[in-house]
Amino acid sequence: MELAGVFVPLVTPFSPDQGVNPVSLRALAEHVLAEGAAGVVALGTTGEPATLTPPERAEVIAALREYPLIVGVGSSSTAATEAEVAALPPGVVAMVVVPPYTRPGQAGVLAHFRAVAKAANGPVIAYHVPYRTGQALSTEALLELAAIPGVDGLKLSDGAVTAGTVALLAAAPKDFAVLGGDDAVISPLLAIGARGGILASAHICTRAFVALCDAWRDGDAATARALGPGLAELSAALFAEPNPAVVKAVLHAQGRIPTPAVRLPLLPASPAARDRALLLADRPRWDRAPSAHV
Repeated sequence: MELAGVFVPLVTPFSPDQGVNPVSLRALAEHVLAEGAAGVVALGTTGEPATLTPPERAEVIAALREYPLIVGVGSSSTAATEAEVAALPPGVVAMVVVPPYTRPGQAGVLAHFRAVAKAANGPVIAYHVPYRTGQALSTEALLELAAIPGVDGLKLSDGAVTAGTVALLAAAPKDFAVLGGDDAVISPLLAIGARGGILASAHICTRAFVALCDAWRDGDAATARALGPGLAELSAALFAEPNPAVVKAVLHAQGRIPTPAVRLPLLPASPAARDRALLLADRPRWDRAPSAHV
């Protein structure tokens, strides 16, 4: 699987009895792939993995195994993370979060990824999300991370596009994939060289997000600039309340999952947030987008 294009970190749909619904999960995967997504992600933040039991997490992976798949793993323990990546099916891409909470320092993070990459059965994507982990990494540390054998990519979710972001994309190895993870700024990130994005917002209007990525890749700046602001506005609406509550509310309203339920400590989306996102997700609006890529 080439680490380029739009990857959708899938929600975990629940049945009315609050169990995992693998039928709905597969339907979501097939929908976004048919709309042009390059692959799907299981057990990313959007999939609520912290509230799933080990058997439920295994059920999610099994339901999605036949599709181009990235699986989110990782914890504050290097040994536990090594065991997680070693247990994944061969060839599945592991998206490994920077160790949260413990704040091991940049040298500790690099040592963690060297150990995890050696234990993995397939490629590793590092997931850098400092507002969740409490551990920021400098541009220099990210470039050291990119040089670790087996670490083939980076989900970059560190907020605004900065001078450090520009420097990272300019200096990253050609065979190292930087994928944007902050949906609202994916257009500028693609414009300066990101290969794609891991975008929860791309559950909705998948084709428009794919068209945005394709336009920047093809040098069609006019189309990309026409699509980017509207998709950023949609992304902001989908993240107006803790993820994935609004995404699930919209998917349920569209009839794509059986219930909008999230598990505590998350709370369901408010009707106002759901309705705002639904308005921006109106499909005819994107079908009218001035793009040969859509």
